[in-house]
Amino acid sequence: MAENKTQATEASVGGFLDGVDHSVRHRDSLRLLELMSTITGEEPVMWGPSIVGFGRYHYRYETGREGDAAAVGFSPRKASLSLYRLLQSPEAGALLPRLGKHRTGAGCLYVNKLEDVDEAVLAELIRAGYRHMTAWTQNG
Repeated sequence: MAENKTQATEASVGGFLDGVDHSVRHRDSLRLLELMSTITGEEPVMWGPSIVGFGRYHYRYETGREGDAAAVGFSPRKASLSLYRLLQSPEAGALLPRLGKHRTGAGCLYVNKLEDVDEAVLAELIRAGYRHMTAWTQNG
């Protein structure tokens, strides 16, 4: 069976974020780093070349494919910030209308800049997503 493309690496999170050229994405990435570290209590880890992740969960599909992924995380992409695993919790549906300007798709939450969203609501999404994904591993 093929190995998962996105795996935890030993790459430097600080080095990766220092390389973010877009000034707003860089600033927002540093804030997300602080926010996600505080909420999850986890150290940041690079997953693949461009995802900063916190914690991990284990998945196993009916096909037999299994692996590990970041419980929550983000990536400063060219078009927007991509936030991972914040939409999976049962609370997400009620929180999203209060978040502010955002898009969703492919299981991700996309934000152009953090000043477009309510940071308290974002913190709740992070907390709920992390709690859900880590509980899922324990119970799934």
